[in-house]
Amino acid sequence: MAELKIGTCSWKYESWRGLVYSEASKINYLKEYSERYKSVEIDQWFWSLHGEKKVSLPDPEVIEAYIMSVSDDFKFSIKLPNSISLTHFYNQNKTEPLIANPYFFSVELYEQIMQLLGSFGDMLGPCMLQFEYLNKQKMNSQNDFLFKLDSFLERLNDVQHLALEIRNPNYLNENYFNFLLEKKVQNVFLQGYYMPPVYEIYEKYRDLISGGTIIRLHGPDRKGIEKKTGGDWNKIVEPKDGELDKIVEMIRDLLSREVDVYLNVNNHYEGSAPLTITKIKKLLGTD
Repeated sequence: MAELKIGTCSWKYESWRGLVYSEASKINYLKEYSERYKSVEIDQWFWSLHGEKKVSLPDPEVIEAYIMSVSDDFKFSIKLPNSISLTHFYNQNKTEPLIANPYFFSVELYEQIMQLLGSFGDMLGPCMLQFEYLNKQKMNSQNDFLFKLDSFLERLNDVQHLALEIRNPNYLNENYFNFLLEKKVQNVFLQGYYMPPVYEIYEKYRDLISGGTIIRLHGPDRKGIEKKTGGDWNKIVEPKDGELDKIVEMIRDLLSREVDVYLNVNNHYEGSAPLTITKIKKLLGTD
């Protein structure tokens, strides 16, 4: 039977006291979180590229601390370090030429990271490679991207946990989903930013989704909602009830087709990830 894992994107928010956490002065946030939810997305290792010769990796001591904070049935989904998925270094000055990232699609670096994450054991869920919008200066075409991706995947020891998040709307086509199906790599459906609604993409390519998938709920305007909330993520400020109805129907359909689903909810979606999850569970009839 297919499983649905619902959790938040990150977890350490003081404004979640009373929603998720107790009012105790000193708490283990993850431990208290895991008493309410059975999965979480770790994004702290994403920002990993610090120059041409410096890449930060997941800390084994931090991994061990996380393992010790949760029960054996807990799952971690992880945004993999961007040192693998960035084609070029971030360029603050748009007039300067781009500098290629030497670690882009590095098999050696990927295997090193996955060896560290292997400490999670059965707690390890999807490991997501998130790509930024790839303009013509960074990637000639989708065919070029898939060629490079195919070369990378062919050299990996295992793709069991791998999932891809694409931020080029025009890449989300039949060719792409056929490729993922053939390679047994999961897709990450991103709701938000400038991406098309996840339920519309799913409806088009439903028959090409199998095994498992990830749905990440983000909003269209990160800075705007941060201004509205003032960094207090304890109330809904931008309700998306109609949208949630369609996403819940998508989830129901995936589960009926024996597709495992990770639903990762960000505060930036409606203003409070825990309250959004409460709404979703009510719609699913699991609250």
